[in-house]
This record gives sequence, structure tokens and C-alpha cells, in this order.
Amino acid sequence: MDGNGRWAKQRGLPRIEGHRRGVETVRTIIEAAKGTGVRYLTLYAFSAENWKRPAAEVNALMLLLQRFLRSETKELVDKKIRLHTIGRTHELPDAVRTELDRALQATAQFTEWHLILALNYGSRTEVVDAAAAYAREVAAGREDPAQCSYEKLARHLCTAGLPDPDLVIRTSGESRISNFLLLQAAYAELLFTPTLWPDFCGEQFRAALAEFAGRERRFGATSEQLQPPA
Repeated sequence: MDGNGRWAKQRGLPRIEGHRRGVETVRTIIEAAKGTGVRYLTLYAFSAENWKRPAAEVNALMLLLQRFLRSETKELVDKKIRLHTIGRTHELPDAVRTELDRALQATAQFTEWHLILALNYGSRTEVVDAAAAYAREVAAGREDPAQCSYEKLARHLCTAGLPDPDLVIRTSGESRISNFLLLQAAYAELLFTPTLWPDFCGEQFRAALAEFAGRERRFGATSEQLQPPA
């Protein structure tokens, strides 16, 4: 969800106003995803690298996140959307974790619709944490490193129990994925749009899904192998 700061700068507004408008887009895209049958939606809300930003901006983002969780939990419950998180959420401020725990508990019983917030998330730190967890299993005698596989390592990723992404959309014109689900997105389709996140709308989301539907996904096979027998 990139481009909040540039959106605000283009309008002569403080960066935090761009983030506030970005929250409105979050609500729009959650609704659009549910309306189009997308059962799993992951939003990269705060990266492990975002702590490098000015302290005032980080504090404002944490306050926005706290308010979003407080205000949207009822909406998630009403729509039967289960909230998940990925990332080192234990490092978030106490007030944010309190609201986060409340939202997670309130939606834990739902199974059809899923919203995943990437908070203090970075794919490289995720891999480090997963490798450390796997090493502890080896040390305890519960895993044999000679039998290691991606599937066994993936049990220790933040996304354990969640499907890999089919489509990754990045807004704002940047053509990179910036440490987002690097392992899980190995076979995801990538779509880059010049639209800044506050201007990204349900219609554009649906257009992205339409483009995705027209792509051929081979997963290492050939086009001929994917053709149904005559």
C-alpha cells in the first residue's frame, strides 16, 4: 500500500494526512475483496524497515493503527472476517497490541473470510525467525536436518496455515516488492500500478483481478502440459 506520503505532498498536505486517506482506501479494498470473492487479503501495513522513518511519523502511524483496530473490529465481526497478523507484533507499542489482541480474539471463530495485516513485517526477518525456530526443533530432537524441506521450514513462517498469495499488487509506480512475502510469492503474479494508494479504488482492484485471470500460470510446467486432453 504505497504512495500515501507522495499523495499528501502533491496536495501540500502533511504526510500523516496521506496515511489517514490510506486508511479509507483500506476499508474500500476490504469491501471490494469480499464483494469479488477474494477470501484472503493481505495488506502490508507497516514494514520492519519503517521504524527508520521520523519518530513523529512512526508515532502517528501507530496511533492510526490503534484507532483503526478499535473502530473496525465491530465491522469485521459483523462481516464475519477473521483478522490475522504476520510480523514481529510483539515489538509493537503496548496500546497497539492491546487493540490487536482484542480484534484477533473477537474474530477468531470465523473461517470463510480472512484479512491479514503485515505489521512490523519483513520477509528476511521472517526467514531468520523461521530458521531459528527450526534449529530449536533440531536441537530438541524433533527434526532431522537431513530431512529438511521447504514444507517443514514453512511451518515456522508467519504465514503457516495460510495459502500462498496468487497476486501481489503494488501501488504508486514502484516496481519492486520491498521484502514482502519473498518465499510465499515465489509463483505469485505481480502487478504494478502507478496509482497512489489513497486513490486506489474498488474498480481498479477489480481490474487487477481481471488482468490476473487472463494470465497463464505454469508453475514450472509448459503451456502444452497445462492443456486439457483432447
